[in-house]
Amino acid sequence: MTTKQTLSLEFFPPRDTEAQEKLVRSAKTLQSLRPAYVSVTFGAGGSTRSGTSGTVRTLQNLGFDVAPHLSCMGAGREELTQLLDEYQQVGVKRIVALRGDLPSGMGGVTGELRYASDLVKFIREYSGDTFHLEVAAYPEMHPEANSLAQDIDHFVHKVKAGANSAITQYFFNAQAYFDFVARVQARGLDIPITPGIMPITNSTQLLRFSNMCGADVPRWIRQRLADFGDDRASIRAFGIDVVSRLCQDLLDGGAPGLHMYTLNGTEASLGIVSGLSWR
Repeated sequence: MTTKQTLSLEFFPPRDTEAQEKLVRSAKTLQSLRPAYVSVTFGAGGSTRSGTSGTVRTLQNLGFDVAPHLSCMGAGREELTQLLDEYQQVGVKRIVALRGDLPSGMGGVTGELRYASDLVKFIREYSGDTFHLEVAAYPEMHPEANSLAQDIDHFVHKVKAGANSAITQYFFNAQAYFDFVARVQARGLDIPITPGIMPITNSTQLLRFSNMCGADVPRWIRQRLADFGDDRASIRAFGIDVVSRLCQDLLDGGAPGLHMYTLNGTEASLGIVSGLSWR
């Protein structure tokens, strides 16, 4: 049986009124893509914890099925249960369960739950099957892992704790994704693993994000971006072309869909998705 490939979008909580207005405009425009759901990030170290809940309600009011990110980093069981209760009350059906980033300046792991697998297990014990749980996957290896084999062990462990599906860190090498999926399937897991897609709109921003999360930006892409300098229009056009071809390769290879990191914008996401052929 052929499964329909789906699109999902990711937004982040705005920090001020102007950013809030931009988020609403962008979300309304991107409704034309008919996403299966949209996710809302949690923020580094939980810094936008309250903003996540507000953004969830804003996007729900626009008609989206919304999946908030939930991080156990710096959060205790009591706070997590309050959030789970809140999300259940407002009709949330899907949660992206993550360990999260360490708060700035914190040298050790904080919070009662140390890993994403602990969070997944906790949600299942507290909420049963109320929520569809997404977890993170790293085709090019989590930056804190000692080896790809160890990273896959950790991924398998959190899936077995109760995850339904996964969203990957972004990447620009389709083969890295297919190799990761094959390795996971060889371990007996057959959950949907949706590629995370990062538009290329700003070379400085992209390289900074990539250095932080361990995503590899191929040398030829770095060189082309350097050639463009401050020519943002050329960077955007180049980025749409490169990422569109990556997305089509992933869809043609059998990926269950795409998860687009919108950065609360519209132009790149619309440009990338508009020319794709979906199953």
